[in-house]
Amino acid sequence: MKLLLSCLLFFNFLCFLLFALDKRKAQRNQRRVAEKTLHLATLPGAAPGAWAAMLLLHHKNRKAAFWGVTLGLTLLQGAVLYFTWPYLQAQF
Repeated sequence: MKLLLSCLLFFNFLCFLLFALDKRKAQRNQRRVAEKTLHLATLPGAAPGAWAAMLLLHHKNRKAAFWGVTLGLTLLQGAVLYFTWPYLQAQF
């Protein structure tokens, strides 16, 4: 369980950093990180990191389509957690 939580924390931290990098590049008019890459970074359980970056850094908060995909990924991650939680508890 500690390994799983450590991996999730790591992925959330990386996702937040990737959003921060994209924000910095946007401010400097440099080549940006593709939205597809940001979504792929959110996929492995990193929705909290993505939401934290979006809300704290005010990044991508005006793009409804981006919010929609992020919300969909969050709901997907919530469903996976909901259905796998009994199996995770049984192991530990």
